[in-house]
Order: sequence, then structure tokens, then C-alpha cells
Amino acid sequence: MSHPAPADLLLTGARIHTVDPELPEAQALAVRDGRIVWVGPDAEAEEWAGPGTERIDAAGRLVLPGFIDAHNHVRLGSDDACVQLAGVRTLDAILDRIGAWKEANPDAGWIEAEAFDYSAIPGGRMPTAADLDPVTGDTPAIVLSYDVHTAWLNTAAMRRLGVAKDRTDLPFGTAATDPATGEPTGFVKDFAIKGLSRDGHRALRDLGVPWASPDRQYGRLAKSLDDAIGFGITTVVEPQNSLDDLELYDRARAEGRLRSRIVAALFHPRGTTEEDLDLFEAAARVHAGDRFRVGPLKLYIDDVVEPRTAALLEPYTGCGAHRGETFYPAEEFAELLARLDARGFQCFVHATGDRGIRTVLDAVEHARAVNGPRDARHQVVHVECLDPEDVPRFERLGVVACMQPRHCAPEIAGPGQDWAENVGEERWHKAWPMRSLSEAGAVLAFSSDWNVAEMDPMIGIYTALTRRPLAGGDPWQEEETVDVATAVYGYTMGSAYANFLEQDRGSLTVGKAADFVVLSRDILAVAPERIPGTVAEVVVVAGEVVHRAG
Repeated sequence: MSHPAPADLLLTGARIHTVDPELPEAQALAVRDGRIVWVGPDAEAEEWAGPGTERIDAAGRLVLPGFIDAHNHVRLGSDDACVQLAGVRTLDAILDRIGAWKEANPDAGWIEAEAFDYSAIPGGRMPTAADLDPVTGDTPAIVLSYDVHTAWLNTAAMRRLGVAKDRTDLPFGTAATDPATGEPTGFVKDFAIKGLSRDGHRALRDLGVPWASPDRQYGRLAKSLDDAIGFGITTVVEPQNSLDDLELYDRARAEGRLRSRIVAALFHPRGTTEEDLDLFEAAARVHAGDRFRVGPLKLYIDDVVEPRTAALLEPYTGCGAHRGETFYPAEEFAELLARLDARGFQCFVHATGDRGIRTVLDAVEHARAVNGPRDARHQVVHVECLDPEDVPRFERLGVVACMQPRHCAPEIAGPGQDWAENVGEERWHKAWPMRSLSEAGAVLAFSSDWNVAEMDPMIGIYTALTRRPLAGGDPWQEEETVDVATAVYGYTMGSAYANFLEQDRGSLTVGKAADFVVLSRDILAVAPERIPGTVAEVVVVAGEVVHRAG
């Protein structure tokens, strides 16, 4: 038998879960020129060794394909310069933390905070400037919600940003008003749609909000990219970028911070023109590599359940006739999606409410009728509240369900939290129906939605398996849990397929990119509660060790 040319890298002593049904398990693999050239038993591995071969002895540990996080806002990230409000459960505690930061930073020109939880505001209402003013005084303050879909301003910030009774339609959002007086309250909706758009971000930057400056943006991106590779995420899908943002990735690559591969979707807000689409297509041609690819489009059909801005089929619990709005009338959205589909774009559509999701599925059905069926892999992103009638349509229409398992954790969305209370118990069976979709043949692409939730895939996988709180406790809607193999598939091949990467990534198969992770625990075998805390001990991208734990 002729000996193969030596491998650049040889992994042995592993329990390899390949996510490839042709060869589900192996002990060793060989890499040359960044690609897998052999997968098999330890007994045959030495044939691939040469004097220059780098060795990894997995010492019996589990090896998986590198995780593909199908919806991860690494560019938005988390910002150390902000007051951190994650996990703060009451309004008083939020104000205490902001007040303490102001005291420690008396000369700050702005107070910026992130990750406030809607459930912390008493009585199911939304926060106001009057809540903030006593602790912030004349220093302008902007507080972003944990989902970055809303912003909360004090009176000084409203003055600085030009929010007034006759100016509530802002470049960065829509100011809520007091029903009695018509005065803006300090709460701003539509921030994800307008504030994170190209024009909205420029407006915030020009108005002097430090959070929107390019250097602060780059700092968030670089930190998030470091976190991603540390978690074994070898491909990140960044779902919402403007053309202005692409240079941030070029800078990260030049500075050696871009160790994960990136797929960047471009934001298509209302008002996007045919000329804009020409520019998007040009950007996709320029950025078409396996390390950094631009191409899909991000759209919104509705907003979010917590502030009651997602579109529901029936009214919100206790809200009279209010059932939320779609950002486009259904017919207009169907025509828009058909036009984008005809140009060959793949669309990622944010949809959380059952009416929002149905509107997207109807639009895909219309596009297929008008243009003929094609392998478009349009995605419904989030799929939080899905009517059972629409479950089989995902597989039938070739639509991917891009879901974030952590979002359905009881301490985030369950009984007593705004999501569950707004939807009402009679609709809880619609909440994140992962098992129903999987059993109906839909492709599940799993993701974190960082920084809305933790980036660590171990937390997402644990929640998909248990639907229990991270600290333990009772499950919520346990009938929609999935098994561990399904969860791992969602974070690997499911997300690869969702992004037209299944020929190159998602499984450990000869010919594919050598992207893999050696884990500290065998998450396929341990009790689910031991999955969180599992560490990516070695992370390999294109056959190169890019991270070692510790």
C-alpha cells in the first residue's frame, strides 16, 4: 500500500462525533492544506504522520465540528464602557447601578447602559425619563434593552437628541408618547430597525452618542470575536450590517482578531432602493471568500413580544384589541420578497409573533408562485410564537427556522416573565416549537443572538435539551425539547445548510474545511445539567490551532 503524503495536522485519541451519517464516529483525523484528508481509527493514523506533522492528542475527549452560530451580533456586542444591567431584576436596582456609575464617573459626558430587562419595570409598563432623571440629573443618559430593540432616555438625552412632542419619528427610532399629554415619555421603540440602520447609526454618531463611534464599535466587535473563538464558534453569521460596517471586519482581519469565519448579512430597511441593492451585490462580489463572505439580506416583519410590538394573530393578553403591527402590509411584503428572490438574494426575516411568521411564510409562498421554486433557503429568524398550522410549511416551502434556544428559558420568557404574560397561557404551546419543527422535517439552525443572550453554545444546547432555568428548576413547555444529537446538528450542519455552507463545513468529512473543537466534557453522554461549563479546550480553524483554553 502506498503511503499518503504526511498530514500538516493529525488528531488522535478522540471520540469524534462527525455529524456525518456515512461515518458517524471516529478516533482520528488528518489535515492537509486546511482540509480534512482522512477520518478513521487510531490504528491507521500513523500512516499520515511525518516529521513536520503537528499532533493533537485528544486523550479520549469529544471532538465536534466547529460550531456555526447562525445569528450572532458580534459587531453589536457588549460594551465595557456601558453600565451593565444584565440580571438586574428591579427598577430600583437598575437606578442604583446607574447612580453608582455616575458617582464614580462624575465628568462623563454621557451615561450609557445596556441590557435592561423589561420585566424589571413594575406593573408591566415601559420605563420613562421620569424614572431616570432623579439619578442622572443633567447628564444625558441612554439605556438599551437586553434585546436592543428599544432605548430609554432621560430628559437631558431627549433634549440632546431632539426628541420632542412634534418630533417623535426619529432617525434612530419612534418615541413613545403619553396618551394624555402627547409628550414623549423617554421610551423609544424600533431602535433595532432604525437605530441600528446605516442612517440611524450615523445620526447617533453625529449627535455625539459615544456608543455609536467607530472606535467603540470596533472594540465591541474585537471583544466579541475573541469570545466567539474561545467558545469554539468557528463560523459566525453576523445578521445585520450596513456597508459602512464592512471596514470593521477588514480592520479585525488586519489586526489578527478575525479568527472565526464570518458571514455578514446586509440590512434592508424600508426605503432600500434598487441602487442600494446594486451596491449590496457589488459588496458580495468583493467579499466572497471563505473567511469573510457578504451576501444575505436582513429584513424585519415585526418587532418583539415583551413591549407588545410583535404581530400576533389574536390580541395580547389584557390589551383589548391590540395585537401588534407588521412593518409592511402583507401584500407589500409579499411583493418585496418576490422582487428580492427574483434577484437571487437570500433573506433573513426577523419574525417573532405568530402573525408576523405567517406573513413571512405567505410571502415565500408568493415568491415561489411568481418566480418558480428555487433553493433560496430564506430564513425565519427567531420563530418565538408559531401557530401549529404553520409548522409543516417550513419544510414544504424550504424555509429555515433560525432559532435561539436560550430565549425560551423559563427565567427569560416563562411564567411570570413579560413574554409569557403578554402571550397568555392559552398560547404557551406555540412557544419556540423546536421539536415540532424538527419532526415536521424543517431545518433548524441554532444560534445565540448574542448579545441578547449568552454566546456560549453550551448554554443554548442545555436549554434546547431541558427548557429549564440555567440554575436548575422546573422546565417550561417540556414537550418541545430536542435530544442532544438534534441540538448539536442545529449548531453545526443545520446552520451550515442554512447558509449554503454544507459542502464545506458543518461535519467532519473528508474534503471539508478542518474546523473542529475538542471539548472538556462529552456533552453527548453527560447529564444535561453538566453541559454548561463545558470548555472548548482546543479550537482549530482551517487546520490551524487558533485557541487553547487557559
